[in-house]
Amino acid sequence: MKGVRLPVLETPRLYLRPLGMEDVPALQQTFPRWEIVKYLSRRVPWPYGPDAALTYIRDISLPAMACGELWEWSIRPRVAPETLIGVITLMKSEKNPQGDNRGFWLAPEWQGQGLMTEAVEAVTDYWFTVLAQPVLRTAKAGENRASSAISRKTGMRLVERFHRDFLCGDQLPAERWEITREEWLTRKKRLKTV
Repeated sequence: MKGVRLPVLETPRLYLRPLGMEDVPALQQTFPRWEIVKYLSRRVPWPYGPDAALTYIRDISLPAMACGELWEWSIRPRVAPETLIGVITLMKSEKNPQGDNRGFWLAPEWQGQGLMTEAVEAVTDYWFTVLAQPVLRTAKAGENRASSAISRKTGMRLVERFHRDFLCGDQLPAERWEITREEWLTRKKRLKTV
C-alpha cells in the first residue's frame, strides 16, 4: 500500500477528500472544541495549541499516509464543499498502540443528520474492498452513545468492554466494536438486493 494515492470518496451528501496541508487552517479552527475532543484518546494534545493542526498534518498524518499506515480524509458537505466539518481516519492496528483501525469526529452543528454514518460506510468499504483488510476494529467511550449507534448501524458488533483513558477522564468504561471483511461483504451484498 506504500505510495498509493488516496482517492476522493463520495457519498450522497459528502465528499471525503484526502487530508492535506491545505486543511491546516480549517482543522485548527474547527477541531479544538470540548464537544469534539472529550471522548478522544489522551494522545490528542489538549489544550490544542495554535500550531497543533500544522504539527499533526505535517509531522504525523502525511508521513503515515505516505508509508501506507494511515488513510485520512476531511469530511465536506456537498452543499458546501469548501467547508471542512470533520475528519475520518483508517489506520493499521500494528502501528496503533490501542489496536483501533478507525476514528472520526464531526463538528457538533453537523451531527444528528446521519452524515457520519455515510462517511463510515464509505471508508469501511475502502478498508475491505481496496485495502483488503481482514477485520476492522474500533474502540469508543462507553458514554459515547452516538458513536456506538453508528457502529451498530454499519454492521459492527460489540466484542469487548474494558476501561481506557480519554481526555474527559481516566479509566472510563469503553467498548470495542468490530466487523470482519466477510461480514462486511455479506452485508453489502444483502443491502444491494433490498
